[in-house]
Amino acid sequence: MPYIIIDEMRCKGCGLCTIACPQKLVSMSDTPNSMGYTMATFSGPEKCTGCSLCAEMCPDVAISVFKE
Repeated sequence: MPYIIIDEMRCKGCGLCTIACPQKLVSMSDTPNSMGYTMATFSGPEKCTGCSLCAEMCPDVAISVFKE
């Protein structure tokens, strides 16, 4: 089952990944990371197709996609 991991130290909360995800599984958190940025979060891994569009769109290389 594919899933993604978002590196909270790299995420600066630009939100581009939320637009890129065709399944709308990436959203912005209400809680800021340790750098003070509102970071992206991943929900609904059972619907993830592993397309990697979120990772490709991320300018900070904060998203890793795994296809198990």
